[in-house]
Amino acid sequence: MFETKSTTVPITMEMVREAYRKVKSNRGSAGVDKESLEEFETDLSNNLYVIWNRLSSGSYFPKPVRSVAIPKANGKKRFLGIPTVSDRIAQQVLKTYLEPRLEAVFAKESYGYRPLRSAHQAVSAVQENVRQYPWAIDMDISNFFDEVDHSLLMKAIDVHVEERWAKMYIKRWLESPVQQLCGSLSQKNGKGTPQGGVISPLLANLFLHYVLDKWLGKYYPQVAFVRYADDIIIHCSSETEGKQVLDGVRSRLRECKLGLNEEKTKMVYCQDYRRKRRKDYAKKFDFLGFTFKPRTVVSKREGLFLGYGCAISQTSQTRIVEGWRRLKWHNRSDLDIQDIAGHLNVQMAGIIRYYGKFNLMALRKLMWHFEFRLAKWVLNKYKSFRNSYTRAYRWIKELKRSYPTMFYYWTVFKHV
Repeated sequence: MFETKSTTVPITMEMVREAYRKVKSNRGSAGVDKESLEEFETDLSNNLYVIWNRLSSGSYFPKPVRSVAIPKANGKKRFLGIPTVSDRIAQQVLKTYLEPRLEAVFAKESYGYRPLRSAHQAVSAVQENVRQYPWAIDMDISNFFDEVDHSLLMKAIDVHVEERWAKMYIKRWLESPVQQLCGSLSQKNGKGTPQGGVISPLLANLFLHYVLDKWLGKYYPQVAFVRYADDIIIHCSSETEGKQVLDGVRSRLRECKLGLNEEKTKMVYCQDYRRKRRKDYAKKFDFLGFTFKPRTVVSKREGLFLGYGCAISQTSQTRIVEGWRRLKWHNRSDLDIQDIAGHLNVQMAGIIRYYGKFNLMALRKLMWHFEFRLAKWVLNKYKSFRNSYTRAYRWIKELKRSYPTMFYYWTVFKHV
């Protein structure tokens, strides 16, 4: 046990074991020590004992985080910082310890990486807000996780965490250097919390709780907003109010050593049948993989009217199709149709359950792309079809009749 001036905080072996179970369920790649979760488990009892011993005695020091480049939809890259397996377990111990007290103060408008809260709930909240407010501010904080100021974050932590051992470990994680792709180490220089760290989302939520959530509630209580980590949509009643709020947010972020990505930040007019037409503002915005924009809706009386709602974004569709293309399964004539279904059905179910939640029919185009690749596989598999897509699609249609549950999307879309 490591003692503070005020109390003794026990870090038990059971806390470490529970943290390990959560880390295992989330999987993840190896850190700078190149030790995978499977390798860690070959000497599990001893490895968990070492983590407990060091955490409970105050002698725990994290290793550097490993930088990993992840391609973005715009062709650029974002960088994750991957801690070692041991460090992920240690971070999970502290996250589990601190999360209940921080959850008690977080705003109801915050949804990202919180227990019993989901992306679907955040999208539903935005759906409700665009019906009530004609204006939305689509905000993008520039390089948020790289720019979080350590001194300001520690001030927020001081408000809720009195245990010196907890603050000491948080500080060590924040200051832990990053091993770049070339192998060299770079220091944090007082800012940044790595995306990829187990405790980073909790720290990010605490930071933005004070930077934006409480600030908006104090100075602009009349607006609505939804925040999922650093993705934020603010809803306003008028153009004038929207401009005032946006200017205020810019100033607030500068005070907190952050800034907006001005190329991605915009005011949006949520035009529907109740609101007069305007051509001087954007009409759509993306949030959590969905595009919100004016859409033709069928009324209960079977008429049509202009609503404002969401469906899967073009960016999300492109990313999914590119993923299928990179797998190149359509070129694998050695595969059977059962192999393809077995490999892709879990992903397909996840896509439909997530993106089909609010507008299922908008996924028909995406399913057509999949079926086109399936037809290409048929032509590669059966050379006698002589590159006839008509025959390939006929073969697929017959297969649907005989085995209607083979592909998950066949059970959802009877006719693609």
